[in-house]
Amino acid sequence: MIPYRRPALRGLLLLALAWGLAACTLLPESEPIRLYLLPTATLDPAEGPALATRLRVETPHAPASLAGPRILVMPEPHRLQAYAGARWAERIPLLLRDRLVKGLGDRGQLRAQDDNSPLAADVALVGDLRAFHSEYVDGVPEVVIRLDAALVDERSRELLGERRFVIREPSTGTALEPVVEAFGRAADRLTIALSDWSAATLGD
Repeated sequence: MIPYRRPALRGLLLLALAWGLAACTLLPESEPIRLYLLPTATLDPAEGPALATRLRVETPHAPASLAGPRILVMPEPHRLQAYAGARWAERIPLLLRDRLVKGLGDRGQLRAQDDNSPLAADVALVGDLRAFHSEYVDGVPEVVIRLDAALVDERSRELLGERRFVIREPSTGTALEPVVEAFGRAADRLTIALSDWSAATLGD
């Protein structure tokens, strides 16, 4: 009986191997992920004298939907989804924090640093990020950034000022690339508004 079992066993193994190879060819290939940086422009310096205040920009707090690197779109009210095969190069709160630090430096109104800096700061800029997505308005994507910001004295922990910033920036097209560019323009506008408000609040 043994000489007859070995060919049968060998045949079953070959058949299983063939099935395995066929199954592999039916599985979809992993879609490559495109990583996007937040587009930035060098902002013009602000008018007026610079303050000696050193400002620490804290990483904004964010809900779970905004805490990761997904590029989000709201195709219809109250429903968020992510662009397939695309991610920001960094988590959204860190992406925005780094943009604010750079932009505030460009403006020159305050000496800005992030929350990883070992240097002591006079004031902290803290915030809650409530929106960082695109949504469709009359068939055209529009980027929405909403940040609830506050300035806090580092020594006394006194609240020096607080304000909600809502920025809307239309995209020039429906493809992802122009939407990403619109995110960059919206972040620039937010930075300018934050810079002017912070300087006015702290300069009083």
